Amino acid sequence: MTPPPSAPPATPSMSRRQALRMMETAYLAAAAALIWLALYYLPVGGALFRLALPLPLALLVLRRGWKAGLEGVAVALLLLTALMGPVRGPLMLFPYGLLSLWLGWAWSRRFSWWLSWGVGLLLGAIGFLVRVLALSLLVGENLWVVITRAGAGLLDRLVDLLRLPLAPDLLEVQLMALGLVLFQQLVYVLALHALAYWIFPRLRSPLPEPPPQLKGLVALDPL
Repeated sequence: MTPPPSAPPATPSMSRRQALRMMETAYLAAAAALIWLALYYLPVGGALFRLALPLPLALLVLRRGWKAGLEGVAVALLLLTALMGPVRGPLMLFPYGLLSLWLGWAWSRRFSWWLSWGVGLLLGAIGFLVRVLALSLLVGENLWVVITRAGAGLLDRLVDLLRLPLAPDLLEVQLMALGLVLFQQLVYVLALHALAYWIFPRLRSPLPEPPPQLKGLVALDPL
């Protein structure tokens, strides 16, 4: 008499926490990818899309940890590479993906706003320069030199128009352009902090409190 066939080994079921983590990773990565697509292709709303872009993945890191954040960034990059190609898609990483990971991790660790803001500023500036380098390699021309030469020409015309006793050279114009990039990132990263401070508590993911010097800027919640 042959023994009855043995039952197949039971597969471990996914826990509710793991299922929620996987679902949030998929949804928030898809949201970040859609915002990048809208930023790249839609002719309007660029400033709003740029402000919203790092927030979904930063929220993922804040809620589920840095490993889930890395998975979310990888999923978003894979989606964008499939939809936009191997050059334009991965550019989302610089600086938006890196900013998402850093800000989400810094907020989850309850770091001071000064630290998360300062490092975010540097990441944003480095990401901007990396994007300029990548696009320069793509078009076969140094776009930073093109931008600064155009700025130098505009500045020369302005100096002539106003009859100012100035004669800025190309190096000075490049330093001014770099200063403008840093100032832009300073305002941008602070705006990200303010938006997350207003929005994330409604999603049960509050941020650390701002320092007293910045409380006045975020005290009036427009949402």
